[in-house]
Amino acid sequence: MVFQDSFTVSNNGRSTVEITHQIAQIIQHSRVRIGTCEVFTHHTSASLIICENADPDVQRDLEVYMQGLVIDGDPRFIHTLEGIDDMPAHIRTILTNPNLSAPITDGKLALGTWQGIFLWEHRLAPQQRQITVTVHG
Repeated sequence: MVFQDSFTVSNNGRSTVEITHQIAQIIQHSRVRIGTCEVFTHHTSASLIICENADPDVQRDLEVYMQGLVIDGDPRFIHTLEGIDDMPAHIRTILTNPNLSAPITDGKLALGTWQGIFLWEHRLAPQQRQITVTVHG
């Protein structure tokens, strides 16, 4: 069986937004008991991560690290049509991926105790991002 649904996530610009609950609801509606879910964001400047969801300092520290790795306004970048964060946002997405998969066990998303699924927005301005979840079971 294959089931698919999508939803939109609003954000305030560069940040992480936990989307575990929305994905869990889609899995519940699918009625799949054992399988996998694939999660995909339809954008080249946002990504998906499985990360600790108990301490928000983890997401803050990830952002601090990424800011040091991929610098906004780096003079080496020529792709700046949408601003100084344009090319850095694309690089961040390539490094972290626009898709992920997770197991489904007993009809539920089978994440570890401290794991959550997050949309990681890489643009500075607020965005609306489309997420598609495909459930296989």
